[in-house]
Amino acid sequence: MIDQLIKLIVSTGAPIVVGLDPMMKFIPEHIQKAAFEEKGETLEGAAEAVWLFNKEIIDNIYDLIPAVKPQIAMYEQFGIPGLAVFQRTVNYCKEKGLIVIGDIKRGDIGSTSAAYATAHLGRVQVGENLCAGFDEDFVTVNPYFGIDGVQPFIDVCKEEKKGLFLLVKTSNPSSGEFQDRLIDGRPLYEHVGEKVAAWGEQMMGTEGYSYVGAVVGATYPEQGKVLRKLMPHSFILVPGYGAQGASGKDLVQFFDAQGLGAIVNSSRGIIAAYQNEKYQKFGAEHFAEASRQAVIDMREDIDAAFGKR
Repeated sequence: MIDQLIKLIVSTGAPIVVGLDPMMKFIPEHIQKAAFEEKGETLEGAAEAVWLFNKEIIDNIYDLIPAVKPQIAMYEQFGIPGLAVFQRTVNYCKEKGLIVIGDIKRGDIGSTSAAYATAHLGRVQVGENLCAGFDEDFVTVNPYFGIDGVQPFIDVCKEEKKGLFLLVKTSNPSSGEFQDRLIDGRPLYEHVGEKVAAWGEQMMGTEGYSYVGAVVGATYPEQGKVLRKLMPHSFILVPGYGAQGASGKDLVQFFDAQGLGAIVNSSRGIIAAYQNEKYQKFGAEHFAEASRQAVIDMREDIDAAFGKR
């Protein structure tokens, strides 16, 4: 799947993944009203509003980008109806030819880790049938249980030709409380990055990149520079662009000499773009058109950082 992701990044010219992280405050009033009239002010109504919101955004941006990243917690908050919409969103994005990165940040050991991997990437035995669960293409995983927590995901990925992004240096301000702690004179995130590189040697694609990637926040470009060298064959998922403060100039360090090796996430900066003063001209009625323009602007910002414009 990493080879397919690279192919789509090259064909779109956009190393961009859009985070489909819907919250009710992002969903325009007319979408909520339509959903509530049909389903009531219930979990089902909220889930319907999320679906209508997601679908319109996807329909307006799918031709510009290679991938999306739905954050499962944003769907879980609406219970079973929300999870049903998570599944519906995954399926619809794949129908549109998009790579789906399930932002699930799972982390456990043994049979529990294996069950998580099966649920999101693999297939479960039901009688004589093998049935896919959520069926994303990649997922995010917390590696702090060590190989006991990661190997079950690697095993499923080998079988299904899918991939992982392991948390290494996250974009949040307090990430340094643990990730920057020195061990043998080096920060913890460097040790984790080395493990990611080693684990990835088990699964290499034809384009020279591993199926085991890393999450490194755009808000830490200097750390990104170090980790890029430590993980030469690992794709880096880079959150923190836009609403969290990072811009195109912060991203160069995450890419390799080929101009590949990274994909940059923007979530509310795109899906809630119409609420940004820059895109107010679109209005709530045309929220998805604002999202499309935000993707175009993001692509241009990244190109400018690489001297392409």
